[in-house]
Amino acid sequence: MNRFDLTPYRRSMVGFDRLFDMIENQNRANTGDKYPPFNIERRGEDAYRITLAVAGFKPNDLDITAHQNLLVVQGRKGDETAAGDFLHVGIAQRGFERRFELADYVRVDSADLADGLLVIDLVREVPDAVKPKKIAIGGQTHLEVVDTDDKDASAAA
Repeated sequence: MNRFDLTPYRRSMVGFDRLFDMIENQNRANTGDKYPPFNIERRGEDAYRITLAVAGFKPNDLDITAHQNLLVVQGRKGDETAAGDFLHVGIAQRGFERRFELADYVRVDSADLADGLLVIDLVREVPDAVKPKKIAIGGQTHLEVVDTDDKDASAAA
């Protein structure tokens, strides 16, 4: 297993601890279950869409929870018993939990379930207080040269 050493970056970059921890933990998170399959799509400069294939799940079986920087999608199948004897079961009937790390100021805009696909739209809304601002310099409209010593001014003339 390849491991990328972030130690040199941790020494010189302040405030990026969360980012480094996410990078280091990502490999551990990806070794698990790949169910359900999903897509992440960029739909604009500040718009994203996550699509999960959740065939067989009803809206009541799904739970979407948005924390500050974490989106958790859970699926729990009810105690429904299907009639008949199955010769092959290829459609997964198990529950799942899928977690997505969200960047700062990303919020869930909407969620919809249609044709076995759960579609979650996300929007990044940066507050005005955090956006970059142009800062005007000082209250002076013009600068004037001020003579501090009359002797220096007469000697120069």
